[in-house]
Amino acid sequence: MASFIQPKAGSNFQFSHTELGLAGRAFFGMLFMFVFLIYKFRRRHLSMFDNIEDFLRSQNNLMPIMYSYSDIKKMTKGFRDKLGEGGYGCVYKGMLRSGHPVAIKILDKSKANGQDFINEVATIGRIHHINVVRLIGFCVERSKRALVYEFMPNGSLEKYIFSQEGNVHLSCTQMYEISLGVARGIEYLHRGCDIQILHFDIKPHNILLDENFTPKLSDFGLAKLYPTNDSIVSLTAARGTMGYMAPELFYKNIGGISYKADVYSFGMLLMEMAGRRRNLNVFADHTSQIYFPSWVYDQSREGTEIEMGQITEEERAMVKKMIIVALWCIQMNPSDRPSMNKVVEMLEGNVELLQMPPKPSLCPQAMPVEDHEMDMDLAELPMLSSL
Repeated sequence: MASFIQPKAGSNFQFSHTELGLAGRAFFGMLFMFVFLIYKFRRRHLSMFDNIEDFLRSQNNLMPIMYSYSDIKKMTKGFRDKLGEGGYGCVYKGMLRSGHPVAIKILDKSKANGQDFINEVATIGRIHHINVVRLIGFCVERSKRALVYEFMPNGSLEKYIFSQEGNVHLSCTQMYEISLGVARGIEYLHRGCDIQILHFDIKPHNILLDENFTPKLSDFGLAKLYPTNDSIVSLTAARGTMGYMAPELFYKNIGGISYKADVYSFGMLLMEMAGRRRNLNVFADHTSQIYFPSWVYDQSREGTEIEMGQITEEERAMVKKMIIVALWCIQMNPSDRPSMNKVVEMLEGNVELLQMPPKPSLCPQAMPVEDHEMDMDLAELPMLSSL
């Protein structure tokens, strides 16, 4: 026979006034926090919309085509064909009504104030150059933001530098031609426009290749615009990708920040193109080969031939030229680096006329093997001598 134990009256089912008061305070505290978070979220997004709308109004007729979000969905057939994903969001393949393929970047992970969207439209939305990817249009619809670019069928340069199975092998001549195209694109940003555009994120992943392997600079989310006569620019935060960032973006006392930061990044890119390997490889067979620029400099100084496989003498001269130019570009002091105009001249010239620069004196700090973008307050940066 089942038995049931009945609780004593007032044992566990009564709360004191103190307990009720504490529970009430906790409830209202949580409610206040919830309302506050909603307020902050709405205020942040309203600020973002205001920033973007103010920017669009200021551009007048300089803007590329504006699409609705419905147009974007139709172009991508409901976001069916995903090309890639990054810190900003995803890129999808789409098709214009004309039948031309496009790449559509959906900015669903971008900065809260919409600055990366503004940077993209303000830079490549106003320039046209064979070595800069073309922005065809954009979409701004409440929290929905998208950028529509010309489609680059051969993807990014990254997969061709760092050999991956199944990738087409590019010859030394092709690599050289690509490096020259990239240099011309950066030169145009620095001196070919009515305004100086600093990219601040030159790296293999941001170099796209069309059907003819013509290189095009892309991803201007970190770019900044300055008057053409500004030799030193103001910057509140260090920006770029570890492994390609200039030392003056890390240390206060090396020199002012200028277009020479892009020159340094190009030098690191060029060195990787010449060596077909990452500049920093902690898994190298010998410790001397961990930082490739230092190792290749020593090899060149000692007159040791660098192993390049079966290539012609003409191709060997091209690779040597790329290495020497890269070594000039990655000098620690910005004033020792050439301008991009000079870089193009050196790459086009005779390798026998190029002088070897001083050995790069700064080995990047513990760079990760994978690329990581960063945006760090410059006020927090150390002095080089304090490390």
